[in-house]
Amino acid sequence: MMERDQPDISLSASAHNSGTGTLGKVLSVLETVVTADRPLRFSDILALSGQPRGTLHRQLSHLVEEGLLTQGRDLCYEPGLRLLKFAYRSWSKNQFRAVAAPHLRRLHEETGETVHLGVLRGTEIIYVDKVESRQTVRMQSQIGNASPVYCTGLGKAALSVLPVPRLDDVLGKLEFHRFTANTHLSVASLVRDLDEARLRGYAFDREEHEAEIRCVAAPIHDAAFDLVAGISVTGPAYRVTMEQLEIWASPVRQAAMAISEDVDVRLGPGR
Repeated sequence: MMERDQPDISLSASAHNSGTGTLGKVLSVLETVVTADRPLRFSDILALSGQPRGTLHRQLSHLVEEGLLTQGRDLCYEPGLRLLKFAYRSWSKNQFRAVAAPHLRRLHEETGETVHLGVLRGTEIIYVDKVESRQTVRMQSQIGNASPVYCTGLGKAALSVLPVPRLDDVLGKLEFHRFTANTHLSVASLVRDLDEARLRGYAFDREEHEAEIRCVAAPIHDAAFDLVAGISVTGPAYRVTMEQLEIWASPVRQAAMAISEDVDVRLGPGR
């Protein structure tokens, strides 16, 4: 359930599918650099983007000129400071996060463990808020990071409430990667898990994304399913047993339903 460092410099599925137009290609280049686990050279980005050398050079030059990327003395590209301004404004004005915040705090007070809020985006879950554990040993997670839907509690909870056509679309785009011995590696295996989550009203991460990390998550959505998200409680396996997660499933589900109701009331059409 917890965010991991991005593996190597491989391009995420969302970056591959971000668009075929000029803007989409530029955003894909930007995402490639931002989500890499290390600064990238031009040759790295060229290999990942599949774009012509001249086109890519112009795109990178524009991104640097606009402050969205920087290029160091070693000629490597990194995220620019202007992105921080965008991130701050997005964070401060995110209405969904504001609606959910009191419910996250209450759930944290009840469980004492880390509570996450995530939004479904393509084949990933984007973490938009968290309340840190009170325990001495805490999880190292970052708001804004993305994790695959097929091996995270939040991801599976969100998928479990998708209308069938949208679920089929997501399942068709998944590229499975083994993170632990428990990671789903096929659509059939994942669908069985989703069927169980749909019946229960909540999903588990049974050390599927990171070894020794477990979570229970419940889905959040608005009436039209324009917003599909989830809330979870996460902790280390030595401290959080599956039996404990079953106990926390009810308050997690109640928090998710309360957030969904507040979203419809406060963020619905005409509000």
